[in-house]
Amino acid sequence: MKMQALICNNPGIFSYQEVDKPGLIEGHTLLKIRQIGICGTDYHAFDGTQPFFNYPRVLGHEIAAEVAEVNEDSRFIPGELVTISPYYFCGTCIACRMGKTNCCTHMQVCGVHIDGAMQEYFLVPDNAIIKGDGLTADELVLVEPLAIGAHGVSRAAVHKGEFVLVIGAGPIGIGTMNFAKIAGAKVIAMDVNDQRLSFCAEKIGVPYTINALKENVLQRLSEITNGDMPTVVIDCTGNLKAINSAVQYMAHGARFVLIGLQREEIMISHPEFHKREGTMMSSRNALPKDFEFVITCIKNGSVNPADYITHRISFSAIKDEFSKLTEPESEVIKAVIEF
Repeated sequence: MKMQALICNNPGIFSYQEVDKPGLIEGHTLLKIRQIGICGTDYHAFDGTQPFFNYPRVLGHEIAAEVAEVNEDSRFIPGELVTISPYYFCGTCIACRMGKTNCCTHMQVCGVHIDGAMQEYFLVPDNAIIKGDGLTADELVLVEPLAIGAHGVSRAAVHKGEFVLVIGAGPIGIGTMNFAKIAGAKVIAMDVNDQRLSFCAEKIGVPYTINALKENVLQRLSEITNGDMPTVVIDCTGNLKAINSAVQYMAHGARFVLIGLQREEIMISHPEFHKREGTMMSSRNALPKDFEFVITCIKNGSVNPADYITHRISFSAIKDEFSKLTEPESEVIKAVIEF
């Protein structure tokens, strides 16, 4: 049996191809894709700036799916809704042995290192599937990107009452703000897009916003924090200039977390970083506990995925519509492909 897959052949080039529907194998479950969220990884792959990437590739790792076919001893039921943790790990390397499966030495991320879910059916290892627990497809498709933000906030060990600056108000940044708020932080959103900053204030309830193009960032941060500066700075842009500038925004003793990914070398002033006794750390992917926490937060209403979805596109139309989503005038927060 054949099915349709959308393949990114080279930067800027998508094509639909008829491919074989995967056959069921032991230890795996066949999923029928219902929705796919489009994220920065997909946009960067399309424009040729995604690290750890080669072509051709089927993109897509934020999914809501229906269980289609199972093996005899499966814990899944045909027809139930699920999502996945798209970070396939080896289980034996040093990172996995430490419980850090999110940064496995032999990591295979769906839609990056191996083909992803922009296809009608997707064969997934059973240990990567997360039961829907009563969530809707709109909720499940946001679980993975929200888990990225939850993991970054966990890495930063955000605590109640401290000022947290989140740089970048895309979906990952907004999710990070959401979880920093849940941790009790006073969140400051920084971006260069007024529409996205308004979204942060209105939908997420972020109390402070800064447009880095229109305002004196250092002055505003000093005003907001009563001269202390933020004790946590989290970059969700992956923008080299933003990352290199961020040290000056840190309070003395602050933590700087990199969720966004940059291909080039980071250049910071060692004296400025050293005198702060700053802590810099990366935040890669997410852990199973982050997925569990996200689902709990959705179920208790502290996170509302429906707030994030601004655009819906059919699978048959996404080839022609994809490039338009990157245009500022499209005002996309989260676009979802529907099958």
